[in-house]
Amino acid sequence: MEIERVQALFQGGHRELPAQFIRPAHERPENSKAVEGVTVPVIPLSQPHDVLVEKISAACSEWGFFLITDHGISPALISRLKEVTEEFFMLPQKEKEKYANDPSKLKFEGYGTKMIKNVDEKLEWLDYFFHLMHPPSKVNHDTWPNSVSYRKVIEEYTVEMLRITKELLELLSEGLGLEGKALKSSLGSEEIELEMKINMYPPCPQPELALGVEPHTDMSAITILVQNQVPGLQLQQEGKWVAVDCPPDALVVNVGDQIEVLSNGKYRSVLHRSLVNKENTRMSWAVFVAPPQKAIIGPLPKLVDDKNPAKYSTKTYAEYRYRKVNKLPQ
Repeated sequence: MEIERVQALFQGGHRELPAQFIRPAHERPENSKAVEGVTVPVIPLSQPHDVLVEKISAACSEWGFFLITDHGISPALISRLKEVTEEFFMLPQKEKEKYANDPSKLKFEGYGTKMIKNVDEKLEWLDYFFHLMHPPSKVNHDTWPNSVSYRKVIEEYTVEMLRITKELLELLSEGLGLEGKALKSSLGSEEIELEMKINMYPPCPQPELALGVEPHTDMSAITILVQNQVPGLQLQQEGKWVAVDCPPDALVVNVGDQIEVLSNGKYRSVLHRSLVNKENTRMSWAVFVAPPQKAIIGPLPKLVDDKNPAKYSTKTYAEYRYRKVNKLPQ
């Protein structure tokens, strides 16, 4: 079955948004605008260790999101990451289709467009490229773009993501009053998986009626995101949408469902969404840090007692994913 890509729709010159992308009235950006004057915490990693523990713990408890600067990743590497992935989306459509995934056959890695409609029979305005980055034993380079520069950049970026992940998980663990290795151990230690999802949101003829990604929480442990300078990411705070305004050198970090479960709810995995733009292409590069499928995830025993009973059930990550994808109770 031939899939109609969103980028191809845009290049086809549509002046009106196709009906399958028009959101219900209550979901439309024009009817759910972000509040003004509220900013997501920005945390330089160059601060003293105890200050970082306190600030990141507070951000995860109150916001579920924060931005990090002074993270040690060179701007040159981030620029190259953007360049090699933008090059893929500039390829002729026939060339891109060689990398097409097929979720119906459980082939999730590769080039895709979300064709599964939500309960309102609506689609999201984006194309994407998804693949595993780590561990090496699970990486399938055949699903990656056939480019020496792409592979080189992703492998360099993987090293940096592993470093940042280790540091963040240690800080989050200490913020819970635990040993620094607690969360990483619970998430699979060296078997932790890094998944790259490159989101490409082409210009949209009627952005006030559409969403790039509908409101959701990430099922991962944490997500580390870079975006271009076209805004669109918003999170929900106290029932209101808040724009995530990101300085060029910052990384966006958000708590995923697995950290909320392990922390027994102290750290929050919050709803977020992505808007689109009429004039400009928005892109983001999300790295999902996730446990292996077999990992058993539940509230950490040291965080549970008579006064703080477990708020979540314990199950394998595979079962959690299955239930979330199929919208079953956890």
